Amino acid sequence: MHNANYTTEVAILGAGPVGLTIANYLSKQGVQVTVIEQLDNLIDYPRAIGIDDESLRTIQSVGLVDQVLPHTTPNHAMRFLTPKGRCFADIQPMTREFGFPRRNAFIQPQVDNVLLQGLKQYKNTQVLFSRHLNHFSQDAEGVTLSAQTQDGSSEVIRAQYLIACDGGNSYVRRSLGVAFEGKTAPNQWIVIDIDNDPLATPHIYLCCDPVRPYVSAALPHGIRRFEFMVMPGETQEELSKPENIAKLLSKVLPTTDGIEVIRQRVYTHNARIADKFRVDRILLAGDAAHIMPVWQGQGYNSGMRDAFNLAWKIALVVQDKAGPELLDSYQVERKDHAKAMIDLSVMAGHVLAPPKKWHGFVRDGISSVLNYIKPIKQYLLEMRFKPMPKYNDGALLTSSDKHSPVGKMFIQPQVKLESGETVLLDEIMGNDFAILAWGVDPQWGLSDNTIQQWKKLGVKFIQVIPAVQLDNTQRKQYEGVITIGDIGTDIRSWFGKTQDSVVVLRPDRFVAALAIPQSMESTSQALFRKLYVK
Repeated sequence: MHNANYTTEVAILGAGPVGLTIANYLSKQGVQVTVIEQLDNLIDYPRAIGIDDESLRTIQSVGLVDQVLPHTTPNHAMRFLTPKGRCFADIQPMTREFGFPRRNAFIQPQVDNVLLQGLKQYKNTQVLFSRHLNHFSQDAEGVTLSAQTQDGSSEVIRAQYLIACDGGNSYVRRSLGVAFEGKTAPNQWIVIDIDNDPLATPHIYLCCDPVRPYVSAALPHGIRRFEFMVMPGETQEELSKPENIAKLLSKVLPTTDGIEVIRQRVYTHNARIADKFRVDRILLAGDAAHIMPVWQGQGYNSGMRDAFNLAWKIALVVQDKAGPELLDSYQVERKDHAKAMIDLSVMAGHVLAPPKKWHGFVRDGISSVLNYIKPIKQYLLEMRFKPMPKYNDGALLTSSDKHSPVGKMFIQPQVKLESGETVLLDEIMGNDFAILAWGVDPQWGLSDNTIQQWKKLGVKFIQVIPAVQLDNTQRKQYEGVITIGDIGTDIRSWFGKTQDSVVVLRPDRFVAALAIPQSMESTSQALFRKLYVK
């Protein structure tokens, strides 16, 4: 038995998607990271089955999206069926404003593994599996964790910050005494994953059957997921018997002979949110901070939003480029949105499995009417799939105009480089701040001092012009500025909706501020104050 001591800048508890994503981002920014995981290896069964465009953009930021896309089915539609099998809502997510399809089916373990393998390229990053966390404490300088390995030896890990991504039953959150308020839905669902999909119909179907609602989803690599509502009085042991699984499946499959069940599990739908996401040097992310029913597949994607929102802030603080006060903006920005996602998931659950049975019959009667009332249908069933986050307060310069794009994610179209190559916008922006100007010099009007402050934050100055102008030999060249071409009219249309010509983007691609060249100096200084830049 050996006792070991580790010193690291950021400790991350939990090697799920949120912990692994934050670890990748921080490692890429040069921060030293230690990931601690209780299990012996990654969980190998499918859990989340829907990954959205924002999550893919987050994975793109850590340079791993090309390895992840082969494990997805893009443009996964969602269809709501009546008990008789008639489709009363067909949601086709066709927009690609962030560079990827809005809704994709995926197999989570394969994507988690891409994130884990991605960490191998960073020599200052450690992933410690099979570690049981016995105890942790924090003081003014950092956090101390004491863990036990499988052979019983103890390890002490000292970090400046701890990010707890240790799930809905988070030991860290419970030990800190942070309240986790919310409701548990009265009904449970049994999830059955089958190999070599016997139906092979694409997309995801939600059948509002008043007797036993169910979900049928096509996943990549020939896997089919069924989810059936567990009825009062049924137990997991009883339902999991092969003959009862076969009985459930006989409702949805022409025959249950020789099917290959990968796994089955009973889930309870919880809707809870932590009272605080930050306690001094400890931060909660993902399921440790909020859990929601799985209808909109948003538990995974909300966790990935936490990861992107928190990772760049922690990096700036650890590298002493910003004060620790910046970390308060994580809760300010994420908590309201996580709550909105929980409410949406709960509502979607009521559409599929009404709290009282008679609602089901009423719903089937009015569903045909709903077809004619497009706005209601869109609101209820699409909510455009998810309320897009808009941060109204936090690490940004708020605007009194409620239509302002400040606090929303910026678009990601394909753009043209001076070399003639075409790439997605984020590939130019890198992982730090970007100042994007339409047609003008993004550095114009900035003092040397402010430019230096921006450069310390790793800013990219980018001028956007119509792509056809890139070949103009007479156009002005600006030193330290990247010029890119707007291929369609995406970026021009975006600027067309605002009175400003310069936009400041945060590392998580959210709009931090808008300005005109004449106001960029004062805007920059005001933003530095909100970011607690040193």
